[in-house]
Amino acid sequence: MTERTCRPLPLLGLWLLLAGCAPTQVMPASAGGVESGRVTGSVTYRERIALPPTAVVRVRLVDVSRADAPAELLAEQTIIAAGKQVPIAFALTYDPTRINAAHTYAVQVRIEDDGRLLFISDMHHPVITHEQPHHVDVVARRVAAPAQP
Repeated sequence: MTERTCRPLPLLGLWLLLAGCAPTQVMPASAGGVESGRVTGSVTYRERIALPPTAVVRVRLVDVSRADAPAELLAEQTIIAAGKQVPIAFALTYDPTRINAAHTYAVQVRIEDDGRLLFISDMHHPVITHEQPHHVDVVARRVAAPAQP
């Protein structure tokens, strides 16, 4: 019988095994993925009352990183109710080059009618960085009506 001495095949297998163990770099969704440059979501509230047709829903994407300074506005969408009722969908488009991975970004909501505040988001709704989503559903809180004299 002939003895076969084929050593390169086991070395190839070892090389493939080690190549599979090499570290891979995973890019976050905000770095060129489908969600880059866009935050979506919805606005709703718990009360069972209809929005006036003249109500205005303002949704803002802001940088809330600096505690001692006003939030920096990155994007804003104004939606006139015109008969629409909650939940109301929104889509904020922003410039991804303005995003700093070390900063914190949030969505803020106000619902107003004729300059009078009706509802406001009173919780922090983080998005984009620090493994936060690009979609948020915001539940706004009713603002107490001013006392009548």
